[in-house]
Amino acid sequence: MADEKITLPGSGGGLIRYFDEYKSKIEFGPWVVVGAIIVVIMFEFVLYSFY
Repeated sequence: MADEKITLPGSGGGLIRYFDEYKSKIEFGPWVVVGAIIVVIMFEFVLYSFY
């Protein structure tokens, strides 16, 4: 009875890591995104001020 071992299923059963399968050709750094947000906010402020 001591020789019988119980095996548990693997912890990652059925999970797929999608970031490993696809690599985009276009990548933006975090400062580019922050800068684009600031530009959009400033543009909206100008439109709101003059119209």
